[in-house]
Amino acid sequence: MKNLASELYRKSRGNCAQAVAMAWHSKTSQGADLSQELAHCGHGQAPTGLCGALYALHRIVGPEKAEHFTGCFAEASGGHTTCKGIRAAKTMSCIKCVEVAASLLHKHTQKS
Repeated sequence: MKNLASELYRKSRGNCAQAVAMAWHSKTSQGADLSQELAHCGHGQAPTGLCGALYALHRIVGPEKAEHFTGCFAEASGGHTTCKGIRAAKTMSCIKCVEVAASLLHKHTQKS
């Protein structure tokens, strides 16, 4: 899922949130409409400024698991979860955010 999400993002097939959602849909056939819903969530525009890739992950795993995945994502990003924070700290590129979120999502789908 990580490679597919990365490829989708690199080929400008959507923003960071959409790339994660499209990769998940491609692998699971779930959430066909989610990508469209996330069209406004790239470039720091996700609710509360959250990284769009992380926001997509939240939408997919649901609120009961979002906190756990936020912690895992923050470990990889040097403690940052907002787009602005990640960019300011220069801890991860946008493509790396997409890859981390997709990798976490892949682990989640393997357990489900």
